[in-house]
Amino acid sequence: GRARPKGSQNIAATRRLIWYRGFILTLTFLFYTAYHLSRKPISIVKSELHRNCSLVIRPADLNFTNNATWCDWAPFDQNNYQTLFGVLDNSFLVAYAIGMFFSGIFGERVPLRYYLSFGMLMSGVFTCLFGLGFYLNIHSLWYYSVIQVLNGLMQTTGWPAVVACIGNWFGKGKRGFIMGVWNSHTSVGNILGSLIAGAFVSSAWGLSFIVPGLIIASTGILCFFFLVESNDGDETESVTNNSSHVDRVAYGSISAEPAEAVEQHTEAISFSGALSIPGVVEFSLCLLFAKLVSYTFLYWLPLYISNVAHFDAKAAGDMSTLFDVGGIVGGITAGLVSDYTGGRATTCCVMLLTAAPMSVRLASLSCCSTFRFLLPIMSQSMLLLCGGLVNGPYALITTAVSADLGTHESLRGNSRALSTVTAIIDGTGSVGAAVGPLLAGLISPTGWNHVFYMLITSDLLACLFLSRLVYKEALGWCRRVPRARG
Repeated sequence: GRARPKGSQNIAATRRLIWYRGFILTLTFLFYTAYHLSRKPISIVKSELHRNCSLVIRPADLNFTNNATWCDWAPFDQNNYQTLFGVLDNSFLVAYAIGMFFSGIFGERVPLRYYLSFGMLMSGVFTCLFGLGFYLNIHSLWYYSVIQVLNGLMQTTGWPAVVACIGNWFGKGKRGFIMGVWNSHTSVGNILGSLIAGAFVSSAWGLSFIVPGLIIASTGILCFFFLVESNDGDETESVTNNSSHVDRVAYGSISAEPAEAVEQHTEAISFSGALSIPGVVEFSLCLLFAKLVSYTFLYWLPLYISNVAHFDAKAAGDMSTLFDVGGIVGGITAGLVSDYTGGRATTCCVMLLTAAPMSVRLASLSCCSTFRFLLPIMSQSMLLLCGGLVNGPYALITTAVSADLGTHESLRGNSRALSTVTAIIDGTGSVGAAVGPLLAGLISPTGWNHVFYMLITSDLLACLFLSRLVYKEALGWCRRVPRARG
C-alpha cells in the first residue's frame, strides 16, 4: 500500500510518545511513593516503643517489676528514649546523606532499570528486617541502627535515578507544574506509610515495617520488567528529531527540546564541573536548611502530637498526615507560580519566609492545655498550612530546579549531567535531613518550643542563601529581559 503522509506519521508517533511519557510519569511516581512509604513507619512506631504506661490497661497475667515502663520496648524504655530515637533517625539519614553523593555517580554509569530494581528490593529486605525485631524479640540498639544504616544506603538509589528518568523523557516546558504534581509522590508515600504503619502499630508494630517492606520490594520487581529509561528508540527518536514542532504544540506543558539546540554528549560530568553550574551551590545550601525543617516534621511530628495532645500512636500518625496533604498542595502551587513568574528562587524564598510565622503558631499549641479541643479547628489548619509552605520549596528544588540546572545551557545538552546535579543538590539537602531530627532529639527534652525556634531559624537561613538569585530574578523582571533559570 501507499506510505502514509509524513505529517500523519508524525502525529501518530507523537501520540505514542505522549502515552510513553504518561506511562513513565506514572511508573516513577509509584516507585518513589514506595520509597517514602517505607521510610515513614519509624516515626509512627516511636510513640508505641515508648508510651505512658500509666494510661495503658495492664493485663492481669503479666508480672513486671517496673510499673512505669512495663509497656515499653527496651532499650527505648529509659528516660533517654528521645536521644535513642535520634540515633535511629541519624543512622538512616547520615548514611543516606553520604550515600547520595556517590549515588548520582553510579546512576550515570549503571543502567537505571537495574539500579532502581536492586535499590528497591534491598530497601524492602532491610525494612522487613527492622520489623522482624518485634517477632524475634530483639532489644539491641545496635541491630536496629545497623539496619537503618544499610537501609539509608539503599534508599539513595531512588531519587537521582527517577529524576534522571523524568529528565530523559520530558523537556523544560512547564516543568515546574509537571514536577510539582509528580513530586506529590513524596507526600502520598508519607500518607500511605502513616496509614499502613498506623493500622498495625498498636497490635503488632513489626507489621508496620514488614508490609511497607514487601510493597517496595514488589515495586522493584515491577521496575525490572517495565521501566524504559529514555526515549532513545527509533520511533520516539524520530519524533523528537524530525517533529519537535508537532511535539511542542501537542504537549504544551510537556514539551520536547528543539532538536537543533541539543548536542548529545556521552561523557559523564565531573563533581567539580557540576558544582560550577550557576545556581547549584546556592540551591544546594538552601535545600540543606529546607530539608532540615521538612525531615524534622517527618520524623518527629507524630511524637509531638502524641506528647502534647496525649493521642495514641495510631491517632497521632493519622493526624500527622494533614502535614503531607498540605505538602501536596504546596508542591503543585510552587511549581505553578514559578512557571508563571519564571522565578524559582523567589517562589522558594517567599514560601520559606511565610513558613516561619506559621511554625510559631504551631509551636504555640504546645503551650496550650486545651490543645485537644482546639485540634479540630486550629491545629488542623496549621498542619495543612505548614505542610504546604515547608514542603513547597523542598519539592520545587528537588524536582524542577534540579532538572533545570541538570540541563542548564552551559552544559550544551549533556543530559548525563542530570543525575550528578540531582545527587549533589539532594545530597547536600540530606545533610540537613540528618542534622534536623538529631537536633530535635537533643533539644526536645528541654521543651518543644526550642525545637520550633530551630526550625524557624533554618527557614530564614534557607532564604539567606537564595538572596543573590532572588536579586538576579528581580533585576530580570525590572529590565524585562529574558534570563535563564538558575
